Amino acid sequence: MDCSLLVLAVGNSARDTYRLLHQRGVSITPKSFAIGLRTEHPQAWVDSTQYGKYAGHPRLGSADYQLTFQDEQNQRGVYTFCMCPGGLVVASASAAEQVVTNGMSYSGRDSGIANAALVVTVNPGDWDHTALGGMYLQEQLENRAYRMGQGSYKAPAQMMTDFISRQPSNTLQGSIATYRPGVTPSDLWQLLPPSWCSSLTKAMLSWNKKMPGFIHPRAVLTAVETRTSAPLRILRNGAMHSVDIDNLYPVGEGAGYAGGIISSAVDGLKAAETIIARYSPPEQAHLLQHQSLCPARNLQD
Repeated sequence: MDCSLLVLAVGNSARDTYRLLHQRGVSITPKSFAIGLRTEHPQAWVDSTQYGKYAGHPRLGSADYQLTFQDEQNQRGVYTFCMCPGGLVVASASAAEQVVTNGMSYSGRDSGIANAALVVTVNPGDWDHTALGGMYLQEQLENRAYRMGQGSYKAPAQMMTDFISRQPSNTLQGSIATYRPGVTPSDLWQLLPPSWCSSLTKAMLSWNKKMPGFIHPRAVLTAVETRTSAPLRILRNGAMHSVDIDNLYPVGEGAGYAGGIISSAVDGLKAAETIIARYSPPEQAHLLQHQSLCPARNLQD
């Protein structure tokens, strides 16, 4: 079917689209993103650490945290993100025989368990700078996690203390892991490259000094978290259309130009303004230079 104009606002898991564009010769470049695990702690510990003596106050909601670490030896950043107070770790695979984790919280944030992504930065050098190499790396790890989980889409998991000690978890009995359909005790050093695991371990040891108790005896790590952001960028020019196809507008996170919901929305607004200006009569296009669809930009003007 012919198309006069296409705004390609895909998500960061649009792998069939990535493959199709690559096959059709649309320019794609790899970019850095992050891969890791989901960590879970008792929410009561997070509240106590963040609120101190006020923990449990009825007017305070479930506390959250955000942590970063730079491993100078391995030249990798480690950070937590998408922290879900009083939440759950959920399955997010988009294809057969893959295990992918994500996090969420219901509005009440009252599960009693806090979870967050604990990820390490990866870059195009990790896959020889090939355009789709980051996507293939994601798929390999997701399939390996599926096999480590012993099928039925259970996720491999390990107690945090075992991970740091580099010993497999032989049991998760009594674990606070919330992932469904369930978890399988594993050695996550066999899933992720050793240098990544080393960086993650250094980060947790550092964070345990900033937040005493981060290495909690009940804390559990569940694998694998791969969908932090797009592993590639669909190249576009200053007019926001593909460098190869002048009526193809790749926008948002899945196209490699945003890092979340808000920045994706702003990128979409910018694309809309560009398209309207391009197809408007000259006199209207002139007016659009002084009037933006984005209120924040109007305020700035």
